[in-house]
Amino acid sequence: MINRLFLLLIISLFTATANAQDNSAKSSLSDWIFGPSLGYQYQSGNFVKVSGWGLFAPNDDQYMKIDAGANFTWMQGKPRVIPELGFTYYLNNQLILPFVKGELTPYTITPKVGLSILSIVEVGVGYGFDYHTKKNFKSLDGVTVSLGLNVPLNLY
Repeated sequence: MINRLFLLLIISLFTATANAQDNSAKSSLSDWIFGPSLGYQYQSGNFVKVSGWGLFAPNDDQYMKIDAGANFTWMQGKPRVIPELGFTYYLNNQLILPFVKGELTPYTITPKVGLSILSIVEVGVGYGFDYHTKKNFKSLDGVTVSLGLNVPLNLY
């Protein structure tokens, strides 16, 4: 079940990316901005988030970001690492960018909304829906808040 959800998300992200690039005459791989990110999230516990991301513009007014990474936490006396895939849609191209985001881990699906400054600093709030609780692991349901820093390596 979990593997099918990850596969479905990956196919959906690549299809959306391909369609967006087909619809934009100027889109190419060189138009992508990419880099690492570091963040903090509270969702039934404290998490440090580390990921890599790629951002592109399907048109002149909107941006999309795809990221993959890991959430690090200390849970029930042990360090834990939870992989995560995310997709962010920025609603305009101003200094302050409102966004909607979806995150998928092997345990939760978390939709979020938030604000970003030039897609570099992000503050988000959402709700995590636990669909698979691992044995000897607490449920990760509930309200989530996050703060992230995206470092562009090829900003032009």
